[in-house]
Amino acid sequence: MRLNFWPKISVKFPTDIRGQIYIPSINWILWIGCIAVMLYFRESSHMEAAYGFSITIAMLMTTLLMFYYMKFVRKWHLIIISFILMIFLTVEISFFVANVAKIKQRWMFLIFEFGIIGVMYTWYRAKKIKNRYVELVRLENYISMMQSLSQDKSVQKFINHLVYLTSSDNSKEIEHKIIYSIFSKNLKRADVYWFVHIHTADEPYRCEYKVTHIIPNKIIRVEFSLGFRIEPQVNLMFQKVVGELIKNKEVIIHSTYDSTYKGDPIGDFQFIVLEKYLSFDNELPFHERVIMKFHFWIKKMSLSEARGFGLDPSNLTIEQFPLLISPVQNIKLRRVQP
Repeated sequence: MRLNFWPKISVKFPTDIRGQIYIPSINWILWIGCIAVMLYFRESSHMEAAYGFSITIAMLMTTLLMFYYMKFVRKWHLIIISFILMIFLTVEISFFVANVAKIKQRWMFLIFEFGIIGVMYTWYRAKKIKNRYVELVRLENYISMMQSLSQDKSVQKFINHLVYLTSSDNSKEIEHKIIYSIFSKNLKRADVYWFVHIHTADEPYRCEYKVTHIIPNKIIRVEFSLGFRIEPQVNLMFQKVVGELIKNKEVIIHSTYDSTYKGDPIGDFQFIVLEKYLSFDNELPFHERVIMKFHFWIKKMSLSEARGFGLDPSNLTIEQFPLLISPVQNIKLRRVQP
């Protein structure tokens, strides 16, 4: 998932050691695969050819990874790398040629394997295609606009605290889709604009946060540093952060409805989650359009951001954001006189 080869799925950590994980969806796939193997072969003697071919492929993949390690990590000389690869590949290719004739006995598993490879390729390739779209913009270019909107009483107030989740590590940059949501989708006037960033730490139980006042009492960035065993309950954590900032008078809420804040000094807040969709205004090649459509189809079945970050549906708004990668340049349209 971190290498962008697989969609976002639920990951559980049974111990405090980083790297020991349990992934329920992968476990279900393995269970289904085991049942399919039993029903397909029925007897272990029928699995000999398929097992030998699978082992050969695993050996070749290991040799390929070893090549990348020697060349890009250890940075050995090419002559030494070639000598080592020649020894391994001579043996492994011999096994591969001997077992390739038995491939007819494992067609079912080739389909399964090509399916997994297809998902990995689609996810990785779609990430590369989306990177062609410039997503990050300088926040300083929109600060004055956000201040003016917050003070413009002719625009109906959307919420007191408007919260966006941002993946930008740089506090001076923000996703373009967030600016689009505030100004282009519908004008969203709020007392305070919050940008929340979550970082996963190596320590299992770290639970810290840092506050950056970009514009005091108007635009605030909160960075959570959570251990990999801490469930990101952003909804509850954000309320606690806002409560502490109000208590320390770092954030002051002004409202004509004073009675609203007697029981709850935090006030109302709303998380905005932006989901991308492939715009029809794109002019993509056929194969890239197929990849992107398959990518968004897989994404619908993967773990949503709302569930992954523990957001309460009562304080959540999901908006659609058009992904415009390659806009249409020339539209052949001719006016006809009546």
